[in-house]
Amino acid sequence: MLQEHWDAISKKLLKTVGQNNHTTWIAPLRAGPVDQKIATLYVPTTFSGNYISQNFSDLILHEINSSGIEACRLNFVLTSQAADSQQKPAAPKRTLQKPTQRRDVLGTSTLDARFSFDTFVVGKPNELAHAAARRVAEGGPVTFNPLFLYGGVGLGKTHLMHAIAQELRTRRPEINVLYLSAEQFMYRFVQALRDRKMMDFKEIFRSVDVLMVDDVQFIAGKDSTQEEFFHTFNALVDQHKQIIISADRAPGEIKDLEERVKSRLQCGLVVDLHPTDYELRLGILQSKVETQRATYPDLDVADGVLEFMAHRITSNVRVLEGALTRLFAFASLVGRPIDMDLTQDCLSDVLRESERKITVEEIQRKVSEHYNIRLSDMIGPKRLRSYARPRQVAMYLCKQMTTRSLPEIGRRFGGRDHTTVMHGVRRIEELKQSDSQIAEDIELLSRALKS
Repeated sequence: MLQEHWDAISKKLLKTVGQNNHTTWIAPLRAGPVDQKIATLYVPTTFSGNYISQNFSDLILHEINSSGIEACRLNFVLTSQAADSQQKPAAPKRTLQKPTQRRDVLGTSTLDARFSFDTFVVGKPNELAHAAARRVAEGGPVTFNPLFLYGGVGLGKTHLMHAIAQELRTRRPEINVLYLSAEQFMYRFVQALRDRKMMDFKEIFRSVDVLMVDDVQFIAGKDSTQEEFFHTFNALVDQHKQIIISADRAPGEIKDLEERVKSRLQCGLVVDLHPTDYELRLGILQSKVETQRATYPDLDVADGVLEFMAHRITSNVRVLEGALTRLFAFASLVGRPIDMDLTQDCLSDVLRESERKITVEEIQRKVSEHYNIRLSDMIGPKRLRSYARPRQVAMYLCKQMTTRSLPEIGRRFGGRDHTTVMHGVRRIEELKQSDSQIAEDIELLSRALKS
């Protein structure tokens, strides 16, 4: 009987406790039988049952009675005991059974089923990140902790994070995986401070088996949040629990991040996802065409269209995939084949925006490849000549080939001041006149970036 009313009860509780509390505590509950005015609710973990009992039991009882079901007490039973509890009357006491052998993926971030390893297209710019993510997703003994993935917008960081979480859920259903964004971590920390429930907060975050935090750069400058994150990090590492972090830049390049936090983030495996190259973009388009054909089975793509798109749309994967989706939808609506004429008509604005538009990230990648150094070293704080000169060359090219201001360029080079960029640009201008090798390097790089 309670099962029939539970969806409506849950929706009413959402209005009372708020979205965050509802997602974390109420949504995982499953309704059981009501016997002798004792309503049984199935919970995923011992801790969640105790927390709900202490904080929400009165509200839940009120809504149960309001729905026409008479209940005076709640009995919390672990989900793993659901079958037994349905066959036998629940014991008239509000206690929990022995610890569960299965826990669900927790957190306020919803996992996207489309972001799996099967749908992740691997190429040279992301092969190391993919391999590292795969290794962690196997759920074996921790080999590098944390795994830190970083890269620009639309390069696949979040895709890999979701893929890891979903693979862990499939391979190791008994472990407790907490996946959320840095903003959600901060929100829950602030809420715990406000409600004076820091012990509950600490218990949740330090009892997980795998902690996954997306876009960690958002906690930079938030001193109290960084403090708690640091202690949570240490507690989990000491217990040999896996931590997986993502950000838009390397730990050492995140401005306003405490040195001790940077140091902790750098102690594992730090992997960057490079901007996509032509081959990877073409592979992504070829993969996504198969997905689109499931919706538009009568549409084929003419020869040369995908190659044209991979060459012209270079900003990021999201723009590329969006352009393909639009192309199929447009062709279906107007009843035309997907050929070069339709592509240029449909994607004129995207192509115009991408035309000869060279990005700071592309310049940085090309320069680091040309000088055979790591991108993170060129952007990072090291002042060795072998890094400093390529850095100045990249700054010079950014000034010449993009519309970015000097302060903007400085921010892309590890948060450097605009005067540093100005000095680098002037130094390369001088060397071009006196150093034939530098002049040749500039010419080769400029030609490669324009092609």
